[in-house]
Formats: sequence, C-alpha cells, structure tokens
Amino acid sequence: MKFVDEFRAPELITKAGEEIRRLADPNRHYRIMEVCGGHTHAIYRFGLKDLLPSNVELIHGPGCPVCVLPMGRIDDGLSLAAQPNFIFAAFGDMMRVPGTHGSPLEYKARGMDVRIVYSPADALKLARSNPGKHVMFFAIGFETTAPSTALTLVRAKAEGLHNFSVFCNHVTIIPAIRAILDSPDMRLDGFVGPGHVSTVIGCRPYDWIAKDEGKPVVVSGFEPLDILQSIVMLLRQLRKGEAKVENQYKRVVPWEGNRAALRAMAEVFELRPYFEWRGLGFISQSALKIRASYAEWDSEQRFSVPGVRVTDPKAAQCGEVLKGVLKPAQCKLFGRECTPEQPVGALMVSSEGSCAAYYNYEHRKPVTIASAAAI
Repeated sequence: MKFVDEFRAPELITKAGEEIRRLADPNRHYRIMEVCGGHTHAIYRFGLKDLLPSNVELIHGPGCPVCVLPMGRIDDGLSLAAQPNFIFAAFGDMMRVPGTHGSPLEYKARGMDVRIVYSPADALKLARSNPGKHVMFFAIGFETTAPSTALTLVRAKAEGLHNFSVFCNHVTIIPAIRAILDSPDMRLDGFVGPGHVSTVIGCRPYDWIAKDEGKPVVVSGFEPLDILQSIVMLLRQLRKGEAKVENQYKRVVPWEGNRAALRAMAEVFELRPYFEWRGLGFISQSALKIRASYAEWDSEQRFSVPGVRVTDPKAAQCGEVLKGVLKPAQCKLFGRECTPEQPVGALMVSSEGSCAAYYNYEHRKPVTIASAAAI
C-alpha cells in the first residue's frame, strides 16, 4: 500500500475507540472472533485490546496455517524427505514447528537437506538447478497461498520437471469456521473476517454465517484503524439486531474474489474427504489435495506416505487456545516450557500464532500506536 500513516493516525484511532465505547451496550458482553492470525498479531502489536471497553472481548481464531497443522503431517513430510537425494523445501515459519522427533531445523542439523524458500517458485528453481535430487515443497496455507502452489504445479507439468513434487497441506477457511460455530462450548457474537483469504475467495462465501447462524461478519484489513473500524461496523449491526456480511477492506478485497486465482486452484486441486486439524480434529472437506492429472507432482501419490497420527503433548493446550476457549497465558506451559525460542506447541512458532503474539507484545511495556508503528 502507498499510504499507511492514515491507518495509524492517533487522533482517528482515539475517535474509533470512543465510537466503540458509545456503541457497546454496558449491560452486554460481546465476544468477537478475529479469524485470521494476521489480525491477532496486529491486535497485540498495536495494543488494540487496551482501547476496547472491558465488555468487548476479542477471541483468537484458527486462522494461522502453521498453528492448525497436526504433528503427524510434519512427521509424514520429514519421513519422505529423509530418503537419499531429497531436498525438503518449506517456508521459514515451518522450520521450527515441532514434529514427534524434532522440527525441520533440527533435522537439518542432523544432516538432512532442508532449505528455506520464499515461494513455491523458489522450490521449483531448486529442482531445476539440482537435477540429481528430488525437491519436495512442503506446502501450507489457506486459500491465500494455494493459488501460487497451483500455478507452480502447472509450470512444473508444462516443463516436464520430474524431480519436483508438492506435499500439499493447504486448508480452507469456511469449514474451520463452521467447526468453531458447531462447538458446544463456544459463544460468539460476530466475526472479524480474514483479509488475506478474502482477497482470493471474496466475501460471498461468508453469507451463510450471517443468514444461517445470525452472526455478522466484517472482512477487515490489518492496520489499527482497519480492525477498529471493523469492530465499529460489527457493533452497529449488533445494536440494530442485524446480521450481514460487510467488506471493510474494499481497497484490497473484491466481493467476488480473484477469479483467475480460483480458476488455477480449481484446475489443480480438489477437496479432500476429510483432514485433521490441530485442536479441531477431523473436519470434512476442509483441505485441498492435488488432482490425479497432476499425480506425478504430488508427493502423496508418488511416494508411500506413512500416514502418522500423533497426539499433541498433553500439557500443551493448543486446541483450547485455537478454539478460543483459553487465552494464551492460561496454557500451563506458556512462557515457561513453551517460548518462541523453544516452542512446544505450534501456536508459539509462527508470528501469526496467538501464543507467540501474546508472548512478544503482551509481556512487554504497554505499546502505543506510535511506538508500534516503528517496530
């Protein structure tokens, strides 16, 4: 974006805070879930929850793709890449996610060829420059990153590059929201909708949340004023007894989504019958798999995958935090056995994980908008 300061202007943020306090009924307690991990990070970084009245509570959702990946999938990917002449390529935030026998970074220390890449195209480039090795890209992410993986697979097929494959862990946001709403111990009044995912899928897929569940949704940007304005928009709906989908992030998010990205995904991917999520269990049709027409570039169709299932460490309460039942600091391991330097649970690894965001910003001196903008 060309303009940022306008979305961090202290005087406008003060006015937004005042409007939130005016709209919030003092006799009611509001529980609003921000689905996206990027929103969680921004809320803690800019100290936004300190601007809210005590009866407006923000609940952290399952929108961090690193956080929702179960340990068994990490073990599966690492077991494949342990074969001779394999290169394990993944984004940097995957490197410290713990599997049963260690993280990818620890496997690298033991001699496995593990590389950090910044895009799937970088992994494809690795395959071109290492014809004697097989490069496996460990793909993660919601619909935000799935199009780039799809286009990379299209390119690999077009080039006939046979020493490249993708271990696909792309998940979809709507079934996760449905699982949250179906949870018996969860009460929510509305959603701050995910901005990044919505740049691809648009706003229409959230209609059922408003129509069938009676919960308002406001798709939001990631600057302080974006998030505060989204809360204002939600409170206005709740005050009027309305439930509809609104797009606060119009400068980036088209209502119908990115049609070219959706076409690329449809060509390469199809829905899995079910997929395991950390903390949420198995959710039907909640993840993507690579179509049979691209089988030669699908690690799971090309190689034998162990299909490991692993229970998270009992003391780590990632599932409860992911579902918004617990706050990060209420986990028994938070800040003691589990820190960003030595994470036990995935929520402490990624910068978008609620535990890492809480640890990095909530435990420091109070953060002001002015000081956070310089971080």
